[in-house]
Amino acid sequence: MNTYGRLPVAFVRGEGPWLYDADDKAYLDLLGGVAVCTLGHAHPAITKAVCDQASTLVHVSNWVNIPQQAALAERLVALSGLRNAFLCNSGAEANEAAIKMARVHGHAMGIDAPQVVVANQSFHGRTMATLAATGNAKVRAGFEPLVAGFIHVPFGDAEAIRKLGTERQDIAAVMVEPIQGEGGVNVPPADYLPQLRALCDANGWLLILDEIQTGIGRTGAWFGHQHHDIKPDVMTLAKALGNGVPIGACVAGEKAAELFKPGMHGSTFGGNPLACAAALAVLDTIENGQLIARAQVIGARLSSGLKARLGDNAAVVQIRGRGLIWGIELDRPCGPLLNLGLEAGLMLNVTAERVVRLLPSVVMSDAEVDQAIDGVATLIEKFLAS
Repeated sequence: MNTYGRLPVAFVRGEGPWLYDADDKAYLDLLGGVAVCTLGHAHPAITKAVCDQASTLVHVSNWVNIPQQAALAERLVALSGLRNAFLCNSGAEANEAAIKMARVHGHAMGIDAPQVVVANQSFHGRTMATLAATGNAKVRAGFEPLVAGFIHVPFGDAEAIRKLGTERQDIAAVMVEPIQGEGGVNVPPADYLPQLRALCDANGWLLILDEIQTGIGRTGAWFGHQHHDIKPDVMTLAKALGNGVPIGACVAGEKAAELFKPGMHGSTFGGNPLACAAALAVLDTIENGQLIARAQVIGARLSSGLKARLGDNAAVVQIRGRGLIWGIELDRPCGPLLNLGLEAGLMLNVTAERVVRLLPSVVMSDAEVDQAIDGVATLIEKFLAS
């Protein structure tokens, strides 16, 4: 179906941070399948885990115990300090599970029609509930009537949520991204998440953090909220969790851990042996390679390099991000940079019309990071001068 505005390129193989087309032209991948391939392409540990698992057992169904699923849930709980996990196939499914949890929690609070507070410019998925939660009118357009139960407020504005809490008695949860990805790599004030944690505690709401783009090391911590020394009640994951193998997770803390009972939620393919084997290999590789620290180093190098090259350009509004997620906001729409990037051997992304979004892998060398800085800066400089 005509659902994608595809770029004029087809990749036939990848190696580390590089992609190659049929003519063997190399492209430095600064998109990573939209924050998926944090470990780059064809990583040997992931390849081995997938091949080994596929040679023994791919799928059995959740009517039986799945050892790989239990092992993955235990790892996610240990890394997050939360209590249990539901495994699914995608970020949208993980967010659907979180929204269902919010409604169950709201009903337990005695609310007939529980509301979830969400942010403008957010992106939570393309299913009907996650679409309604998403704070982007262009994404929602054409799919009305939308699912009810969401209240949109400005991102980064804890006071707006505090005020809502004094005006309404039907709120059950607050759901936000630690850093908005699709919305333009929007980084909230440092005290935003701690304030939301305090508000949720004071009002009995669930704090749901959509870590689908920021999780699994992308920000230089296992999860984006860990930079702020808080814990959510519910956290959703996907993207980098499988490094390209589809998998999602909804991880719950004490307040939400027992909301689901047998028969209330499920997934045919969720948490099957193949996907879980891939995810376990991802976690092992990041942990054993000390790649969380490496993400911090790459982030610092990208930040200083991009600001040195572009920081004084009047057409560059802001350079913002953390770890392996960066946005360069320009003062004009910059969609043409996608094709110009391909011509220059760079795979990148433009989001929110004016923001060049960079989502590189953690396996880049210092030289490759410097190559990315020079390539992106040169590309933007030429575009702005044209």
